[in-house]
Amino acid sequence: MGFPLLDILLILIAAFAGGRLAQRLGYPSVLGELAAGIILGPPLLGLLQGGEAIAVLAEIGVLLMMLYIGMEIDPRELGKASRGGILAALGGFIVPFALGYWVVTASGGTPIAGVFVGMAMGVTSLATKSRILVDLRILDTRIAHVMMAGALIADTLSLLVFAGITSVVAAGTLDFASVAWIAVKVTVFFAVAWLAGVRLLPMGWRWLNRRGMNRAGAVPLVLLVAFAFAEAAHLAGLHGILGTFVAGLALREAIGERRLSHDLTELVRDVSLGFLAPVFFVTAGFEVTFGVFTEAPGLLLTVIVLATLGKIVGTAVAYLPTGHGWREGVVLGAGMNGRGAVEIIIAGIGLQAGIIDQNIFSILVFMAIATTATVPLFLTWGVKWLQGRGELVRSEGRSGTLMVGAGPLARYVARMLHEGGPVTVVDRNADATDAACEVAGIKVVTGDALDGTVLQEAGIEDAGRVVALTPNAEVNVLAVQRARERWLVPDLVALLPREDDSGLATVLDGLQGETAFGRPIDLTEWDEAVMAGQVQEAEVVVGDDEADAEEITRRVQEGESLPVVIRRGESVRPFGGQLEPGDVVVTLEMTGAQAQAPAGWLSQGKPPQD
Repeated sequence: MGFPLLDILLILIAAFAGGRLAQRLGYPSVLGELAAGIILGPPLLGLLQGGEAIAVLAEIGVLLMMLYIGMEIDPRELGKASRGGILAALGGFIVPFALGYWVVTASGGTPIAGVFVGMAMGVTSLATKSRILVDLRILDTRIAHVMMAGALIADTLSLLVFAGITSVVAAGTLDFASVAWIAVKVTVFFAVAWLAGVRLLPMGWRWLNRRGMNRAGAVPLVLLVAFAFAEAAHLAGLHGILGTFVAGLALREAIGERRLSHDLTELVRDVSLGFLAPVFFVTAGFEVTFGVFTEAPGLLLTVIVLATLGKIVGTAVAYLPTGHGWREGVVLGAGMNGRGAVEIIIAGIGLQAGIIDQNIFSILVFMAIATTATVPLFLTWGVKWLQGRGELVRSEGRSGTLMVGAGPLARYVARMLHEGGPVTVVDRNADATDAACEVAGIKVVTGDALDGTVLQEAGIEDAGRVVALTPNAEVNVLAVQRARERWLVPDLVALLPREDDSGLATVLDGLQGETAFGRPIDLTEWDEAVMAGQVQEAEVVVGDDEADAEEITRRVQEGESLPVVIRRGESVRPFGGQLEPGDVVVTLEMTGAQAQAPAGWLSQGKPPQD
């Protein structure tokens, strides 16, 4: 039998189309890939087919996806997780876990199947929440931070429980001797993995680096380590996904060079999520049966309802000791109700191992789809509920500004913003960053602002705002886009130097970012004016009348002067958005040879007279 290239091509096309459609609707791509497999595969139309070769690709895709997840997770983040995040994760995992176990065993299922279903019900998905948190503009709230920490902890818990289940299934019995032997093998695996990750891998990596290992040589080494850990997990009676997950954690710490670590992580992500993992999710849809709607509709409905109520109630009750109120706990539970990739992977492995049958697998898939679909709706209602009661708390965890670009105007803006909080400036031009070092109190990092390791060095994980003021519009938009998608930075501002940057403006609008200075500007002209000292500051105070705020906004956006920042109480932020009564708009006006119009009129808050 030849290699099924056509089948693989059709599966990839279906995965791409389904994933993109799901993302456009505000859902993770995995749901679109699953739906593509269900609709186009054997369960419905029968246009797509699986096979042994495709199953191998799918298995490799899952292993590499778990490797990527491990490389993305910083173990220190688990240690820094807030008390609220830990409590929310525990409550949101334990209660649906117990309900899942109960409903399966009460309906005649085996205890192992009950534990398996309970574990799948306890999982939570990060992808859905990331998108909806952006759309609701609540990335800088306490519930957003607790939700992200809770999702990370819940998925880690599910993998630990999964390790225990697969070990027991491999042993086949539950007598004392077999359980003790399982415990010994699992302990040995994690001990060896810890030793390799903390001692052997870092030593070996440094040894290879001294002998000139480059990225081309590092890629096969990463794969070698990943599959070695997967095989070690298999020998310990665990599934290979546990091995590659642990390998990812170990490699993250072993690769000393941050740039190389970032590049390798991105490469593994592109290969797994962009190519092989979608094959798994589409083919997972092949195993779904619509017969569950006629053969076990009651069990299907019960699992969906209990998974939802268990996640919401469990999270809310466990969150009470934080003192933040039961309403915030309910909203957290609603936001953490979605399931995703990890749950589908676990369910698929359970089906392959014979732990659950096709009906239970189908129930878990439909449960993942149904619960994930509720997240945008429930979370939107919940946020409006908290806002209406004045209980939506903005977090103090993110503060300060990361400025991309260190040109003369950017340094001027950085100095102004520093009055309201810490500012870090990033630029690859050493001369520009040397000049930025002369601005008192500004932290300066020399490097490529599109390099994740450089941004991490600049403290992007703690930044509340990214302002991109380079002459290149594409770099500006890409920088803020990466800041949002990877680090969930809530406040984005980017310079668009030309009026014809409509495509980039559309991308910026999609990120809910703001155009720097409220309009496109000639950055070179303003840089020259600042360097020549041919600018002066002026201020406009917004009156108590809302119409006054609208009129001033119109003037500063259409006038020759450059609106730079808004002083609002003790805060200072880049110009943009709606002005409020009492705001002070600080502008720059060109003087001398650079002047384009009479200076100073904005300082009186009125236009020049004819």
